Amino acid sequence: MTIERDELGFDAPAPLGHPGRAGLPEGHPTGPEVGEKLPDFTLPDAFGKNVTLHEARAGRPAVVVFYRSAVW
Repeated sequence: MTIERDELGFDAPAPLGHPGRAGLPEGHPTGPEVGEKLPDFTLPDAFGKNVTLHEARAGRPAVVVFYRSAVW
């Protein structure tokens, strides 16, 4: 398997130029801005239990980290 590094330093088994490694089109929304309030959402935790963001943080500040998608 050949691993190729892109111009941003990310390695993946998909070749450079593969659609899975393409960036977003110009002007495509990328998500909330720093400091912008997130809408409430529910996702499963590592054990499969549903966690609702605003309920779980109970008014306390929270950090939400978004990872660049990976090519598996």
